[in-house]
Amino acid sequence: MPKARQHAAALGGTPDEVEASFYEALQVADIEKLMACWAEDDDIVCIHPGGPRVVGSGAIRAAFDAIFAHEGSIHVHPESIRRIDALASAVHHVLERIEVMTSEGPVQAYVLATNVYHHTPHGWRLVAHHASPGTQDEVQEINQAPQVLH
Repeated sequence: MPKARQHAAALGGTPDEVEASFYEALQVADIEKLMACWAEDDDIVCIHPGGPRVVGSGAIRAAFDAIFAHEGSIHVHPESIRRIDALASAVHHVLERIEVMTSEGPVQAYVLATNVYHHTPHGWRLVAHHASPGTQDEVQEINQAPQVLH
């Protein structure tokens, strides 16, 4: 059994636990741990800010390998998470704070990400990660007051 799949079997039983493992893998640039979070499906998808749609585990692995090979260290911190959980799927909207160490010092940016999880035969797994550029202003969310129908 490949290393990534051994780790995948050990992942927790909730979307929150898979998400925690995903962000931990990003922090330490652990491609095996990161790929273990993804479903074994040909149509899994990842979109990085300003980038193309990356489809399939091989292409997703290559995209994250390129990020991990960046000359400076990259740290991703989930700042705020909004969850919509159901029986067999979960959607998490995440405000990510990205810190990149460059030769000129640290640079910080914000990203708005949507992570979609499905309950598979192997437990909860990530099936889509879509990230868009954000700003620090996104920390202050725009919320509409609930409307009463009667």
